[in-house]
Amino acid sequence: MRLYTNLKQTLSFCSVENDKPYFLSLASTAADLNEKAFHMDFYSFGICTEGKMTMEVDNNDYKIEANSFLIAAPSTTVRFKDVSQDIQFKYLLFEKNFLLKNLSNPFIIEKTVLFQKGTYAISKTDDGTSKNLQNILNYLELKSNQAGKFTDEIVRTIIINLILEVAEITHQIIPKIKNEDKTISDVYLAFRKLILENILINKSVQYYADKLNISNKYLIEIVKKASDRTPHEIIDELLLKEAYVLLGDTTLTISEIAFKLQFNSISAFGRFFKKKASLSPSQYRLKENLQH
Repeated sequence: MRLYTNLKQTLSFCSVENDKPYFLSLASTAADLNEKAFHMDFYSFGICTEGKMTMEVDNNDYKIEANSFLIAAPSTTVRFKDVSQDIQFKYLLFEKNFLLKNLSNPFIIEKTVLFQKGTYAISKTDDGTSKNLQNILNYLELKSNQAGKFTDEIVRTIIINLILEVAEITHQIIPKIKNEDKTISDVYLAFRKLILENILINKSVQYYADKLNISNKYLIEIVKKASDRTPHEIIDELLLKEAYVLLGDTTLTISEIAFKLQFNSISAFGRFFKKKASLSPSQYRLKENLQH
């Protein structure tokens, strides 16, 4: 069973009821930001307007302060840590299926290149640009509370506008990507999608090449050109995320986790995890106070 937490489950965990495919909070305080890690199967955008905290994203710590923002894709693990009492954090959560309804291009988010290097992007901008992003969120709240005939369509358009604005900001902040005029290959995008859907079924590069009806060599060339990484590195990255999530489920033994992740032995899983995380699965559980 995949342990991604869907939108409704995540909000329920935080004692918030929501039946919509999106959720917006414009006044989150320290009391609202639960310190327990959660693994998402939805998209999220958050911007800090006051205070500071440490945000752990996919087991990496980032210092977040005023005008810092995060945009994350499904399969990202997030935890809020060391949250200051004066924190003000605005965030939007939305399901991809809602966003893509009636859109002809299913890869509109991926083509922004926001997630070319992984499943999230964190940046810091200036006061004016931060205010513009907040204004979009304010407008989204206004429209989402109006029970009109085209409310969903308007909300969907505003979210797409927000994503494109964030993409513009991010492209100005991050170093220029090699061969700027290149487009992200549909093969690469399809490869990313297949991994997300099948990582617990198969972790072989050849499996995904066969699924895409291309050679192993061609898949490696495409992925390398699009991301500066190999298919194997991307598979391992997602596999490690799954390992973190499964280790967080204290009802599972390490042996059961190794089996779920398609390793042929506990020792093989242990070697993989220690190489990637610099500690063994059991040491990770001890460090995170996760007792089986």
